[in-house]
Amino acid sequence: MPLDRRAAAHAPSRRTTATRAAWMLTGALAVGALVPLAMSGAAQASTPNGGDVVANLFEWNWHSVAAECTNVLGPKGYGAVQVAPPQDSVRLNQSTHPWWEVYQPVGYDLNSRMGTAAQFAAMVTTCHNAGVKVYVDAVLNHMAGDNQTTTDSYGGVSFSASSHSYAQPGYTASDFHAYPNDCPNSNLAINDWNNQTQVQECELVSLEDLKTESSHVRSTETAYLNQLVDLGVDGFRLDAAKHINANDLSAILSGVHNTTWTGSRPYVLQEVMPGGSGGLAPSAYEGMGQVIEFTYATALKNQFTGNIANLATLGQSWGIEPSASSGTMVTNHDTERNGSSLNYKAGSTYVLANVFHLAWGYGTPQVYASFTWNSTDDSPPSDANGFVTDTDCANGWYCTDRTRAVANMVGWRNAATGQPVANWYSDGANLISFSRGSKAWVAINNGTSAQTRTFATGLPAGSYCDVIHGDYTASTGACTGTSITVDSSGNASVTVPAKDAVALYGLTGTATPTPTPTGSSTPTPTPTAGQVAETFTVNGETGSTPVYLVGSIAELGSWAPASAIPMTQSGSSWTVTVNLPQSTAIQYKYIQKDASGTVTWESGSNHTATTGSGATASLTDQLNGTTATPPPAPTVAVTFNENETTTWGSNVYVVGSIPALGSWNTGAAIKMDPASYPVWSATVSIPASTAFQYKYIVKDANGAVTWESGANRSYTTGSSGSVTLNDTWK
Repeated sequence: MPLDRRAAAHAPSRRTTATRAAWMLTGALAVGALVPLAMSGAAQASTPNGGDVVANLFEWNWHSVAAECTNVLGPKGYGAVQVAPPQDSVRLNQSTHPWWEVYQPVGYDLNSRMGTAAQFAAMVTTCHNAGVKVYVDAVLNHMAGDNQTTTDSYGGVSFSASSHSYAQPGYTASDFHAYPNDCPNSNLAINDWNNQTQVQECELVSLEDLKTESSHVRSTETAYLNQLVDLGVDGFRLDAAKHINANDLSAILSGVHNTTWTGSRPYVLQEVMPGGSGGLAPSAYEGMGQVIEFTYATALKNQFTGNIANLATLGQSWGIEPSASSGTMVTNHDTERNGSSLNYKAGSTYVLANVFHLAWGYGTPQVYASFTWNSTDDSPPSDANGFVTDTDCANGWYCTDRTRAVANMVGWRNAATGQPVANWYSDGANLISFSRGSKAWVAINNGTSAQTRTFATGLPAGSYCDVIHGDYTASTGACTGTSITVDSSGNASVTVPAKDAVALYGLTGTATPTPTPTGSSTPTPTPTAGQVAETFTVNGETGSTPVYLVGSIAELGSWAPASAIPMTQSGSSWTVTVNLPQSTAIQYKYIQKDASGTVTWESGSNHTATTGSGATASLTDQLNGTTATPPPAPTVAVTFNENETTTWGSNVYVVGSIPALGSWNTGAAIKMDPASYPVWSATVSIPASTAFQYKYIVKDANGAVTWESGANRSYTTGSSGSVTLNDTWK
């Protein structure tokens, strides 16, 4: 779409202290056992992993990025990690520090919100040791806001935004675009988003615009990029690239060194919003590298909130840049806040969009993982001085990169590299499937009921691991979850649960089974700190109808059959190993799902246990028999009372992390009763012994949603009875 006044809704949220309107034009969840940062003398991995999937760990600190490279990204086959700007930036004179502080640089030293220069260098080495490249978000278009009053920064450099003086890079007022010689507007604002001079020589929302046509600015910025490359950085995401003339950007990049790890040119991804012509069009930047594909992200949202059958033609004909020039995404830090893309609050729909994104094969894909938020300015979890604390995926962060369905699709994509989309199927609505040549196949059910079909997979005959629900080890052909048989015609009978997927690529056996070598075994998943690899075995079911495990905590599906964990059969025994919190009281049952999706529950009382306190543990049960309807799981009646004064036509809702509270989907939030206004009340049956998080929201008469501020509220239900939670809007 052309650039126009809609830009106010699409500009990056790099607000200055005097700019509080919402705007978005050009863009700018627990780490398990955190490993020590690699020593500088450690031997690097001989070669990168080779995959092209980028994990965008937005505003994770350097220690947490290093740990994720070692524990998740390298083992799962991610090709690279994109990290937040390592430049020194402003630190506001206030108790909270919005995420956009890092997009107001004040120096090119590497002491930032995410850590010190030494920690940054160690992170790069650690990620290389894991086979993962490192891409850095670089801010070259501007420095701080010209209406900044703070003179404080995370690295402690000297600067004065009011006088355009930045000591560390050596910038003075002459290094910035000014009125009238450069910007034709006396207030330096961009008034015409179709005017190239204004877009590239006026200020993006009061951010001091560098004169990138000058040799001093160019050489200074090239030196900054070379500092990063010489430390091992493999590429860059160039923030607000559209606001830099393409010729200037080309000149800056031409002096950048080859990378130290592979000796190749650095990867370049440029933030260029669609719209405009000539020097403002994304095509003007394709000569320097790829551009971020905002149109692709919007298209995914439109389809996954509508009819995914239309995705059969997703590509350049949709107004998307050519695949080779596209850095594709489901969401990023700007679009998740302005509503133009899906975000983690969409729950299973968001996960399914990521599954499709990795399977489709268009462009270079990013998987976005960052902190949870309620208002657009929210800070990442930080200490009192604003420094970002270690990532905890169970508290304040949403780690999309390690969600099993997403993480395992990275290996799926790597296996499918170079293969075309084939064997497309859709039901005309929300069930689709396709293969990538004869290497991999996926089915996605965005509907509300399970679907069973005989699909043409394009795969050779054999048994394949469903990597959405289990882990596949290529070196051994082992699968921790369900295996699906493909017949000699390449067909497979598959049930795809509602809001779920099935993905095959790991051949676990040929069509004619061969004997298992003596002493071989299926490896169990490696638990992280605070977890136990708990092996569940249930005896007494000789039939072939698949058995699943489901229970009272999130790792066991929170009693939701659609999230139950598939088990592996050996005679009358069924087994699965799951990483669970150590020393935790749990309740669980075994269920069966037939080809039509019908669920049969184990009869009798729930099994109860406390998980192990070591690295591994096991539980063995005898099947109690089955019943066609689920026995009632124990619940607790939780009454939520929220004190909130509202305007006429607005209503208060409660929404939270578990299905009973809508799984953070505001459309499924629980409406509260204003009978005792201003106290709003709702009583919800929540599974017993269940930990959950929740918040209150207000929906106005037009359906607009306002989240309360601050951290998520949390509570753990008891074994029975009722409880009342009295809260006040924050």
